[in-house]
Amino acid sequence: MPRKSQDGAFPRQPDVLTVPPATLRGNQAYDVLRRAIVSCRILPGMRFTEAEVMERYELGKASCRIALQRLIQEGFVASMPRQGYRAAPVTVRDVDEVFALRVVLEPLAARGAAGRVNRAQLERLERACRDRAVTDVGNQIDFFLEANRSFHMAIAVSAGNQRLCRTLSGLLDEMTRLVALGFGVQGVRPNIENDHSLMIECLVAGDADGAEDVARRHVETFREMTMQKVVQSLRDTAALVPIDAALQSGDGSA
Repeated sequence: MPRKSQDGAFPRQPDVLTVPPATLRGNQAYDVLRRAIVSCRILPGMRFTEAEVMERYELGKASCRIALQRLIQEGFVASMPRQGYRAAPVTVRDVDEVFALRVVLEPLAARGAAGRVNRAQLERLERACRDRAVTDVGNQIDFFLEANRSFHMAIAVSAGNQRLCRTLSGLLDEMTRLVALGFGVQGVRPNIENDHSLMIECLVAGDADGAEDVARRHVETFREMTMQKVVQSLRDTAALVPIDAALQSGDGSA
């Protein structure tokens, strides 16, 4: 128990615990490697060693190990004894499962957000999704992914359901990897037509039925585009060897 000062008061305790430097560096390394995997800078199925990622991303040994252990726990990386590590592969089933949940949750979020959104915020994010000021297609994909995720999360936040937000946030992280693999590897940007603009109009007008319908159609259409691009990228990069067997079986399993 802390001692009282001469005036009889207990000394003030710090409001925020100081994060140890080693933990901070580990967190930073985790962010760097996770971003590289989600954006498919490290392709699905790619094998790598600790030394390789340390050199490529200028990471220290201890912080790199901390980051890799977290990524293993989250399923983004698998450890291969005496061989290094492997980025988690992507399968057709992954696309099916992510979009099967999105087509349920995003219409629900849109219905709950009707009449409660910030129009200026959504319009700014929608413009960012379409911005082609950056000439490099890879960077265009990065900007699109960030803006698109922010657009859909802004709607979920407006719905006011914290559990829905947490669940959808994880799904959109997984979807980011699928889109980066499908469209980034193919060197094209996703075409979302006018879905975002229509959704904004319905949300601002408080049209819950309309917002729900647009959200559902948007997810279903985007699923078809993403599935096509992901399958092509998997074939082009040979990131997933059993992809043909998965397609023939019809269940998308690896």
